[in-house]
Amino acid sequence: MRLDRWFKAHYPGLGFGQLQKLLRTGQVRLDGARAKADTRVQPGQVVRVPPLATDRKAGEPTTIRTIRDRGDGEVLSQMLIHEDEKVLVFNKPAGLAVQGGSGVSRHIDGMLEAWRSRKGEKPRLVHRLDRDTSGVLVVARTRLAAARLAEAFRGRETRKIYWALVKGVPKKPQGRISTWLVREQTPDGDRMRVARHGEPDADHAISTYALVEQAGTALSWLRMEPVTGRMHQLRVHAVSIKCPIIGDPKYFEADQNWEFPGGMQNRLHLHARRIIIPHPDGGKLDVTAELSPHMRQSWNLLGFDETAAEVSE
Repeated sequence: MRLDRWFKAHYPGLGFGQLQKLLRTGQVRLDGARAKADTRVQPGQVVRVPPLATDRKAGEPTTIRTIRDRGDGEVLSQMLIHEDEKVLVFNKPAGLAVQGGSGVSRHIDGMLEAWRSRKGEKPRLVHRLDRDTSGVLVVARTRLAAARLAEAFRGRETRKIYWALVKGVPKKPQGRISTWLVREQTPDGDRMRVARHGEPDADHAISTYALVEQAGTALSWLRMEPVTGRMHQLRVHAVSIKCPIIGDPKYFEADQNWEFPGGMQNRLHLHARRIIIPHPDGGKLDVTAELSPHMRQSWNLLGFDETAAEVSE
């Protein structure tokens, strides 16, 4: 919904002029950045509201209360799904960047400053997710744990399971995708494409997929696993089997007769569902992340049963 409508729903006593002044002076922030009245607010975003007061007539109830901005530590706590002495695992919401970059004002790497240990050690990222991808994100609490986890990722000792909602139905119910990918710079940012074998700067990429459920011939739920870890790998591989991921702003293309399903949000439907990785202290770390709100909405709309994927996993 629009930001001004969000305020009307949550702070009905706040006048239009007062809201405009708060926005104009930067006192209201959306995920740490300035916002306008017509900015769209998405589930999972953080709205910072300054302390407010209202002028009211005698006997008129106060409709606006002072609230505190949710700090980085609090937001991280709400995302946390596993914690031990060496490892933290978060369920990253869609739309929140893992690292900083152009136009990124708030990201998990920066937020981790709030969780420095008493020794001054900041938790370390050991892998990343695309900004629009939700789900499991592993963070090391110590330098040694980070080194061991990073080694597990490089050595392909880690199993990463993703859920994706795609257009159409793959010709084969399960398969292995092996291509070469190369990065290209475009006006809309970096983009990956399938390259020819031996093309300069191309990297080999391998993924597997399995069909879990389908909604007729229009939509499919795929369980996907990247064997390698290339940028946008699953998103490009979904396109390569003619089943682009729903809501993908970079790679989804459809003919003019195709209509976006009613009641479904036009956002990337890719979720890092589960990770199985050697723990720095030995044994296996196996963590599952609940679906993001917009994907659960789509699953409910299509009547998909989330337990259907557990058999194949």
